[in-house]
Amino acid sequence: MAQRYKTFIASACFLAMSGCTIVPGSHFEGLKQGEQTEYLEKELEKVNIQLIDSALLSQQKAQYQNLVSEKGSVGRAKGLDLSNYEYKLGIGDVLTIGVWDHPELTIPAAVQRSAEFDGFKVQADGTITYAYAPKVQAAGKTISEVREELVKRLSRVIEDPQVDVKVVGFYSQKAYVTGEVKTPGVYPVTETPLTLIDALNQAGGLNERADWQTVTFTRGNTTEVIRLDDFYSKGDISQNRLLQHGDIVHVARNDRRNVYVLGEVNRVGTVEVNRYGLNLAEALSEAGGINERSADANGIFVLRKRDFEKDGVIADVYQLNAKNVASLVLAEQFELDPQDIVYVTSAPLARWNKVISLLLPALTTVDSVQDIDNQ
Repeated sequence: MAQRYKTFIASACFLAMSGCTIVPGSHFEGLKQGEQTEYLEKELEKVNIQLIDSALLSQQKAQYQNLVSEKGSVGRAKGLDLSNYEYKLGIGDVLTIGVWDHPELTIPAAVQRSAEFDGFKVQADGTITYAYAPKVQAAGKTISEVREELVKRLSRVIEDPQVDVKVVGFYSQKAYVTGEVKTPGVYPVTETPLTLIDALNQAGGLNERADWQTVTFTRGNTTEVIRLDDFYSKGDISQNRLLQHGDIVHVARNDRRNVYVLGEVNRVGTVEVNRYGLNLAEALSEAGGINERSADANGIFVLRKRDFEKDGVIADVYQLNAKNVASLVLAEQFELDPQDIVYVTSAPLARWNKVISLLLPALTTVDSVQDIDNQ
Protein backbone atom coordinates (compact mmCIF):
# COMPACT_ATOMS: atom_id res chain seq x y z
CA MET A 1 0.00 0.00 0.00
CA ALA A 2 2.76 2.45 0.90
CA GLN A 3 4.54 1.79 -2.41
CA ARG A 4 1.30 2.41 -4.35
CA TYR A 5 0.84 5.76 -2.57
CA LYS A 6 4.41 6.77 -3.35
CA THR A 7 3.94 5.92 -7.01
CA PHE A 8 0.66 7.84 -7.13
CA ILE A 9 2.25 10.88 -5.48
CA ALA A 10 5.13 10.92 -7.93
CA SER A 11 2.83 10.74 -10.94
CA ALA A 12 0.39 13.27 -9.50
CA CYS A 13 3.05 15.83 -8.76
CA PHE A 14 4.86 15.37 -12.05
CA LEU A 15 1.70 15.62 -14.11
CA ALA A 16 -0.19 18.29 -12.21
CA MET A 17 2.83 20.54 -11.78
CA SER A 18 4.55 20.16 -15.13
CA GLY A 19 1.50 19.66 -17.33
CA CYS A 20 2.73 16.53 -19.17
CA THR A 21 0.46 15.06 -21.84
CA ILE A 22 -1.18 11.77 -21.00
CA VAL A 23 -3.61 9.48 -22.77
CA PRO A 24 -6.12 7.02 -21.34
CA GLY A 25 -4.77 3.55 -20.93
CA SER A 26 -1.98 1.83 -19.09
CA HIS A 27 0.98 4.03 -19.99
CA PHE A 28 2.20 7.60 -20.26
CA GLU A 29 2.65 8.97 -23.75
CA GLY A 30 6.22 8.49 -24.95
CA LEU A 31 6.98 5.71 -22.44
CA LYS A 32 7.24 2.01 -23.04
CA GLN A 33 5.58 -0.43 -20.67
CA GLY A 34 8.84 -1.50 -19.04
CA GLU A 35 10.00 2.05 -18.44
CA GLN A 36 7.03 3.22 -16.30
CA THR A 37 8.22 2.21 -12.86
CA GLU A 38 11.78 3.33 -13.34
CA TYR A 39 10.64 6.69 -14.70
CA LEU A 40 8.26 7.36 -11.80
CA GLU A 41 10.83 6.30 -9.22
CA LYS A 42 13.21 8.92 -10.63
CA GLU A 43 10.47 11.54 -10.36
CA LEU A 44 9.80 10.46 -6.78
CA GLU A 45 13.32 11.54 -5.88
CA LYS A 46 12.29 15.12 -6.80
CA VAL A 47 9.31 15.15 -4.42
CA ASN A 48 9.28 15.83 -0.68
CA ILE A 49 6.68 13.64 1.02
CA GLN A 50 5.58 14.31 4.60
CA LEU A 51 2.78 13.15 6.86
CA ILE A 52 0.54 15.81 8.35
CA ASP A 53 1.15 15.20 12.03
CA SER A 54 1.87 17.15 15.20
CA ALA A 55 5.61 17.28 14.46
CA LEU A 56 5.04 18.88 11.04
CA LEU A 57 2.58 21.43 12.46
CA SER A 58 5.01 22.36 15.22
CA GLN A 59 7.78 22.84 12.66
CA GLN A 60 5.62 25.08 10.46
CA LYS A 61 4.47 27.11 13.44
CA ALA A 62 8.08 27.71 14.52
CA GLN A 63 9.03 28.79 10.98
CA TYR A 64 6.10 31.20 10.87
CA GLN A 65 6.98 32.75 14.23
CA ASN A 66 10.60 33.20 13.16
CA LEU A 67 9.46 34.91 9.95
CA VAL A 68 7.14 37.23 11.85
CA SER A 69 9.92 38.08 14.30
CA GLU A 70 12.39 38.84 11.51
CA LYS A 71 9.94 41.00 9.57
CA GLY A 72 8.84 42.78 12.73
CA SER A 73 12.40 43.81 13.55
CA VAL A 74 13.01 44.94 9.96
CA GLY A 75 9.80 46.95 9.99
CA ARG A 76 10.72 48.79 13.17
CA ALA A 77 14.15 49.58 11.78
CA LYS A 78 12.98 50.89 8.41
CA GLY A 79 9.71 52.67 9.14
CA LEU A 80 8.93 55.96 7.42
CA ASP A 81 10.27 59.09 9.09
CA LEU A 82 7.91 61.92 8.11
CA SER A 83 9.03 64.41 10.75
CA ASN A 84 11.03 66.46 8.26
CA TYR A 85 8.58 66.26 5.39
CA GLU A 86 8.12 69.50 3.43
CA TYR A 87 6.06 69.92 0.31
CA LYS A 88 7.95 71.24 -2.71
CA LEU A 89 6.03 73.46 -5.10
CA GLY A 90 5.57 72.63 -8.74
CA ILE A 91 4.22 74.15 -11.93
CA GLY A 92 0.47 74.76 -11.65
CA ASP A 93 0.29 75.14 -7.87
CA VAL A 94 -1.55 78.22 -6.64
CA LEU A 95 -0.39 80.41 -3.72
CA THR A 96 -1.91 83.20 -1.66
CA ILE A 97 0.49 85.87 -0.43
CA GLY A 98 -0.22 88.47 2.23
CA VAL A 99 1.91 91.18 3.87
CA TRP A 100 0.91 92.27 7.37
CA ASP A 101 -0.01 95.96 7.76
CA HIS A 102 0.16 96.41 4.00
CA PRO A 103 -3.34 95.69 2.66
CA GLU A 104 -2.43 97.34 -0.64
CA LEU A 105 -0.17 94.36 -1.33
CA THR A 106 -2.87 91.78 -0.59
CA ILE A 107 -5.51 91.05 -3.20
CA PRO A 108 -8.84 90.63 -1.38
CA ALA A 109 -10.90 87.68 -2.50
CA ALA A 110 -14.14 88.75 -4.14
CA VAL A 111 -17.43 87.59 -2.70
CA GLN A 112 -18.07 85.08 -5.47
CA ARG A 113 -14.43 84.18 -6.13
CA SER A 114 -12.20 81.82 -4.23
CA ALA A 115 -8.73 82.47 -2.84
CA GLU A 116 -7.51 79.95 -5.39
CA PHE A 117 -8.99 82.01 -8.23
CA ASP A 118 -7.28 85.18 -7.00
CA GLY A 119 -4.03 83.45 -6.07
CA PHE A 120 -0.63 83.38 -7.70
CA LYS A 121 -0.08 80.43 -10.01
CA VAL A 122 3.35 78.90 -10.51
CA GLN A 123 3.97 79.53 -14.20
CA ALA A 124 5.46 77.23 -16.82
CA ASP A 125 8.93 78.65 -16.15
CA GLY A 126 8.56 77.72 -12.46
CA THR A 127 8.21 81.32 -11.17
CA ILE A 128 5.61 83.58 -9.60
CA THR A 129 5.44 87.36 -9.81
CA TYR A 130 4.47 89.54 -6.85
CA ALA A 131 4.55 93.27 -6.23
CA TYR A 132 8.18 94.44 -6.04
CA ALA A 133 9.25 90.81 -6.51
CA PRO A 134 9.08 89.67 -10.15
CA LYS A 135 10.09 86.23 -11.30
CA VAL A 136 10.51 84.55 -7.91
CA GLN A 137 11.57 80.94 -8.41
CA ALA A 138 8.93 78.70 -6.82
CA ALA A 139 9.01 75.30 -8.56
CA GLY A 140 11.14 72.88 -6.58
CA LYS A 141 11.12 75.18 -3.54
CA THR A 142 9.38 74.78 -0.20
CA ILE A 143 6.94 77.36 1.16
CA SER A 144 9.58 78.51 3.65
CA GLU A 145 12.10 79.07 0.88
CA VAL A 146 9.64 81.10 -1.21
CA ARG A 147 8.70 83.17 1.84
CA GLU A 148 12.36 83.91 2.57
CA GLU A 149 12.92 85.08 -1.00
CA LEU A 150 9.86 87.33 -0.88
CA VAL A 151 11.02 88.86 2.42
CA LYS A 152 14.41 89.52 0.87
CA ARG A 153 12.90 91.22 -2.20
CA LEU A 154 10.29 93.26 -0.29
CA SER A 155 12.83 94.45 2.28
CA ARG A 156 14.13 96.82 -0.38
CA VAL A 157 10.89 98.86 -0.21
CA ILE A 158 9.28 97.82 3.10
CA GLU A 159 10.88 97.80 6.52
CA ASP A 160 10.84 94.35 8.11
CA PRO A 161 8.01 92.84 5.98
CA GLN A 162 5.93 90.10 7.59
CA VAL A 163 4.98 87.80 4.72
CA ASP A 164 2.45 84.97 4.84
CA VAL A 165 2.45 82.36 2.06
CA LYS A 166 0.00 79.48 1.71
CA VAL A 167 -0.76 76.89 -0.95
CA VAL A 168 -4.44 77.00 -1.89
CA GLY A 169 -4.26 74.78 -4.98
CA PHE A 170 -2.24 71.57 -5.24
CA TYR A 171 -2.07 70.78 -8.94
CA SER A 172 1.52 69.95 -9.79
CA GLN A 173 1.95 66.51 -8.25
CA LYS A 174 -0.26 63.43 -8.38
CA ALA A 175 -0.14 59.77 -7.47
CA TYR A 176 -2.32 57.05 -8.98
CA VAL A 177 -4.26 54.20 -7.37
CA THR A 178 -5.47 51.60 -9.86
CA GLY A 179 -6.99 48.15 -9.88
CA GLU A 180 -9.27 46.50 -7.36
CA VAL A 181 -10.06 49.38 -5.01
CA LYS A 182 -13.48 50.93 -4.46
CA THR A 183 -12.64 54.31 -6.03
CA PRO A 184 -9.53 54.09 -8.23
CA GLY A 185 -8.26 57.46 -9.39
CA VAL A 186 -5.75 60.28 -9.19
CA TYR A 187 -4.81 61.60 -5.75
CA PRO A 188 -2.90 64.86 -5.18
CA VAL A 189 0.38 65.01 -3.30
CA THR A 190 -0.03 67.89 -0.83
CA GLU A 191 1.65 69.46 2.18
CA THR A 192 0.26 66.54 4.20
CA PRO A 193 2.44 63.46 3.55
CA LEU A 194 0.67 60.91 1.34
CA THR A 195 1.76 57.35 2.02
CA LEU A 196 0.84 54.19 0.15
CA ILE A 197 -1.50 53.11 2.95
CA ASP A 198 -3.09 56.59 3.03
CA ALA A 199 -3.71 56.43 -0.72
CA LEU A 200 -5.39 53.03 -0.45
CA ASN A 201 -7.62 54.37 2.33
CA GLN A 202 -8.51 57.45 0.29
CA ALA A 203 -9.43 55.10 -2.56
CA GLY A 204 -12.01 53.47 -0.27
CA GLY A 205 -9.96 50.40 0.52
CA LEU A 206 -9.78 47.09 -1.33
CA ASN A 207 -12.90 45.64 -2.93
CA GLU A 208 -14.07 42.04 -2.71
CA ARG A 209 -12.09 40.97 -5.81
CA ALA A 210 -8.76 42.37 -4.61
CA ASP A 211 -5.59 40.48 -3.81
CA TRP A 212 -5.34 41.60 -0.20
CA GLN A 213 -1.87 40.13 0.31
CA THR A 214 0.28 42.14 -2.11
CA VAL A 215 0.12 45.32 -4.18
CA THR A 216 2.61 46.67 -6.72
CA PHE A 217 4.31 50.02 -6.29
CA THR A 218 5.80 51.62 -9.40
CA ARG A 219 8.13 54.62 -9.44
CA GLY A 220 9.63 55.46 -12.82
CA ASN A 221 10.95 52.25 -14.36
CA THR A 222 11.07 50.34 -11.07
CA THR A 223 8.22 48.17 -9.78
CA GLU A 224 8.23 46.76 -6.26
CA VAL A 225 5.94 44.20 -4.63
CA ILE A 226 4.54 45.49 -1.33
CA ARG A 227 3.37 42.84 1.13
CA LEU A 228 0.21 44.51 2.33
CA ASP A 229 -0.76 41.64 4.60
CA ASP A 230 2.53 41.94 6.48
CA PHE A 231 1.68 45.58 7.21
CA TYR A 232 -1.83 44.90 8.52
CA SER A 233 -1.42 41.53 10.24
CA LYS A 234 2.20 41.69 11.41
CA GLY A 235 2.76 45.43 11.89
CA ASP A 236 5.59 45.49 9.34
CA ILE A 237 5.72 49.26 8.72
CA SER A 238 8.65 48.83 6.35
CA GLN A 239 6.03 47.92 3.72
CA ASN A 240 4.70 51.50 3.64
CA ARG A 241 6.02 54.07 1.14
CA LEU A 242 5.95 57.87 0.92
CA LEU A 243 4.36 58.68 -2.45
CA GLN A 244 5.84 61.14 -4.91
CA HIS A 245 4.66 62.64 -8.17
CA GLY A 246 3.94 59.95 -10.76
CA ASP A 247 3.94 56.99 -8.37
CA ILE A 248 1.45 54.21 -9.17
CA VAL A 249 -0.11 51.84 -6.62
CA HIS A 250 -1.84 48.90 -8.30
CA VAL A 251 -4.06 46.32 -6.61
CA ALA A 252 -4.44 43.11 -8.64
CA ARG A 253 -7.33 40.68 -8.69
CA ASN A 254 -7.22 37.66 -6.42
CA ASP A 255 -7.58 35.18 -9.30
CA ARG A 256 -4.51 33.23 -8.24
CA ARG A 257 -5.42 33.12 -4.55
CA ASN A 258 -7.33 29.87 -4.85
CA VAL A 259 -6.87 26.28 -3.75
CA TYR A 260 -7.97 23.46 -6.06
CA VAL A 261 -9.93 20.63 -4.42
CA LEU A 262 -10.03 17.60 -6.70
CA GLY A 263 -10.64 13.88 -6.71
CA GLU A 264 -13.16 12.03 -4.57
CA VAL A 265 -15.00 15.00 -3.07
CA ASN A 266 -18.64 15.95 -3.50
CA ARG A 267 -17.93 19.25 -5.28
CA VAL A 268 -14.73 19.48 -7.30
CA GLY A 269 -13.59 23.07 -7.78
CA THR A 270 -11.72 26.02 -6.32
CA VAL A 271 -11.83 27.51 -2.85
CA GLU A 272 -10.66 31.07 -2.20
CA VAL A 273 -7.92 31.78 0.33
CA ASN A 274 -9.15 34.90 2.11
CA ARG A 275 -7.18 37.29 4.30
CA TYR A 276 -7.80 35.09 7.33
CA GLY A 277 -6.26 32.05 5.67
CA LEU A 278 -7.66 28.66 4.74
CA ASN A 279 -6.97 25.33 6.40
CA LEU A 280 -7.35 21.84 5.00
CA ALA A 281 -10.53 21.08 6.94
CA GLU A 282 -12.19 24.25 5.63
CA ALA A 283 -11.20 23.45 2.04
CA LEU A 284 -12.67 19.96 2.26
CA SER A 285 -15.82 21.33 3.87
CA GLU A 286 -16.22 23.92 1.09
CA ALA A 287 -15.97 21.03 -1.38
CA GLY A 288 -18.88 19.28 0.33
CA GLY A 289 -16.65 16.81 2.15
CA ILE A 290 -15.11 13.60 0.84
CA ASN A 291 -17.21 11.09 -1.05
CA GLU A 292 -17.64 8.33 1.52
CA ARG A 293 -18.63 5.75 -1.11
CA SER A 294 -15.46 6.07 -3.18
CA ALA A 295 -12.81 8.01 -1.25
CA ASP A 296 -9.87 6.46 0.54
CA ALA A 297 -9.52 8.31 3.84
CA ASN A 298 -5.84 7.37 3.90
CA GLY A 299 -5.30 9.19 0.62
CA ILE A 300 -5.91 12.88 1.27
CA PHE A 301 -2.97 14.74 -0.23
CA VAL A 302 -1.89 18.37 -0.49
CA LEU A 303 0.40 19.12 -3.44
CA ARG A 304 2.42 22.32 -3.20
CA LYS A 305 4.55 23.40 -6.15
CA ARG A 306 8.22 24.24 -5.63
CA ASP A 307 10.77 26.05 -7.77
CA PHE A 308 12.54 23.08 -9.37
CA GLU A 309 15.25 25.24 -10.95
CA LYS A 310 16.09 26.70 -7.55
CA ASP A 311 15.51 23.80 -5.16
CA GLY A 312 15.74 20.72 -7.36
CA VAL A 313 12.32 19.72 -5.99
CA ILE A 314 9.12 19.51 -8.04
CA ALA A 315 6.73 19.71 -5.10
CA ASP A 316 6.09 19.22 -1.43
CA VAL A 317 3.40 16.62 -0.85
CA TYR A 318 1.59 16.28 2.47
CA GLN A 319 -0.55 13.25 3.34
CA LEU A 320 -3.36 13.20 5.89
CA ASN A 321 -4.57 9.92 7.35
CA ALA A 322 -8.22 10.84 7.84
CA LYS A 323 -9.03 7.53 9.54
CA ASN A 324 -7.04 8.66 12.54
CA VAL A 325 -9.19 10.16 15.31
CA ALA A 326 -6.86 13.14 15.52
CA SER A 327 -7.13 13.86 11.79
CA LEU A 328 -9.79 16.56 12.16
CA VAL A 329 -7.62 18.54 14.57
CA LEU A 330 -4.63 18.15 12.28
CA ALA A 331 -6.65 19.24 9.22
CA GLU A 332 -7.89 22.33 11.06
CA GLN A 333 -4.33 23.34 11.93
CA PHE A 334 -2.77 22.68 8.52
CA GLU A 335 -2.79 26.00 6.62
CA LEU A 336 -3.01 25.92 2.84
CA ASP A 337 -1.18 28.22 0.43
CA PRO A 338 -2.65 29.72 -2.74
CA GLN A 339 -2.37 27.38 -5.74
CA ASP A 340 -2.18 24.28 -3.52
CA ILE A 341 -3.92 21.18 -4.89
CA VAL A 342 -5.94 19.11 -2.44
CA TYR A 343 -6.48 15.64 -3.93
CA VAL A 344 -8.59 12.88 -2.43
CA THR A 345 -7.89 9.46 -3.91
CA SER A 346 -10.22 6.52 -4.36
CA ALA A 347 -9.62 2.97 -3.12
CA PRO A 348 -7.91 0.87 -4.15
CA LEU A 349 -5.12 2.32 -6.29
CA ALA A 350 -4.11 -0.86 -8.04
CA ARG A 351 -3.73 -0.11 -11.75
CA TRP A 352 -2.00 2.61 -13.76
CA ASN A 353 -5.10 3.33 -15.77
CA LYS A 354 -6.96 3.98 -12.50
CA VAL A 355 -4.30 6.48 -11.46
CA ILE A 356 -4.53 8.21 -14.82
CA SER A 357 -8.32 8.34 -14.68
CA LEU A 358 -8.05 10.04 -11.30
CA LEU A 359 -5.50 12.57 -12.54
CA LEU A 360 -7.29 13.59 -15.75
CA PRO A 361 -9.92 15.76 -13.96
CA ALA A 362 -7.13 17.42 -11.95
CA LEU A 363 -5.09 18.16 -15.07
CA THR A 364 -8.12 19.52 -16.92
CA THR A 365 -9.06 21.81 -14.04
CA VAL A 366 -5.54 23.13 -13.38
CA ASP A 367 -4.79 23.67 -17.08
CA SER A 368 -8.07 25.52 -17.60
CA VAL A 369 -7.44 27.87 -14.68
CA GLN A 370 -3.85 28.51 -15.78
CA ASP A 371 -5.03 29.25 -19.34
CA ILE A 372 -7.52 31.82 -18.01
CA ASP A 373 -4.83 33.44 -15.83
CA ASN A 374 -2.46 33.71 -18.80
CA GLN A 375 -5.01 35.42 -21.07
